[in-house]
Amino acid sequence: MKTRKDTLLFIAFLLPALASLVVVIIIPFLMGIYYSLTDWNGVSKTVNFVGLQNYLAIFQRDPSFIHAFLITLAYAFLNVLAVNLVAIGLALLVTNRLKLTNVYRAAFFAPNLIGGLVLGYIWQFIYNNVISFYDFMPQMLAKPGTALAATVITSTWQYAGYIMMIYVAAIQSVPESLLEAAEMDGATYSKRFRYIFFPMIAQSFTICMFLSLTSSFKQFDVNISLTNGGPAASFMGESIRFTELMALNIYYTAFSYNKMGEGQAKAIIFFFLLLVVSVTQVYFSKKREVEA
Repeated sequence: MKTRKDTLLFIAFLLPALASLVVVIIIPFLMGIYYSLTDWNGVSKTVNFVGLQNYLAIFQRDPSFIHAFLITLAYAFLNVLAVNLVAIGLALLVTNRLKLTNVYRAAFFAPNLIGGLVLGYIWQFIYNNVISFYDFMPQMLAKPGTALAATVITSTWQYAGYIMMIYVAAIQSVPESLLEAAEMDGATYSKRFRYIFFPMIAQSFTICMFLSLTSSFKQFDVNISLTNGGPAASFMGESIRFTELMALNIYYTAFSYNKMGEGQAKAIIFFFLLLVVSVTQVYFSKKREVEA
């Protein structure tokens, strides 16, 4: 039975974390909502309340944000698909009783330890100097379609090893006796994966899909260092950066154009978009778990 002393001790341990949450997350978020309703430029002390004008301007006079929204959806779809396919393939490979399995796991995970900015510059050098030198897809970052593909490849190379470790833990939890019994009954590898592996690691799919999806939508560091949003293209009669994802578009609006209020409005829209997408993905993934 809990005593008053236990309750006070619980509150004492909870307060630092709760205070951090309020100071670092909740208060800045509420301030952000307020600034999204103003014309603040980040420098002037004078702040005028403009209501929903920033939100209306985004959809009426800012084709770059609409394009960033669309290209982010395309990038997220391609990246989630690529990351999870590569990750599950690597997980099956390193759990297949190979020699030096731990070395392979460490090697596949290592790219995740490299910072996104550094990683982007490394791959920029590879695309511009190594791949172009051998005339294999020259000027890959200079063409809209291939530039987006290059961003997906770079992000997959970085993140697949991390997602792989989650799949590895899930695969190792599948009872060996169950797999051996299925093999003795004549079940092929594909059938064992479909009817045993997949249902038993369904929860890991939910986690990995959620992590890779949110990571894709929030992509910034690789985007700015690899392509800086380029190459240039035309959209709705305006010149835009073709691979400029939403996070980078918000950054340029706020810090390059000094439109802090409008940039904050974009950030609020981005937050609710990410919230809806994440909740929807988790809902359908959980539903699939139950069906499996």
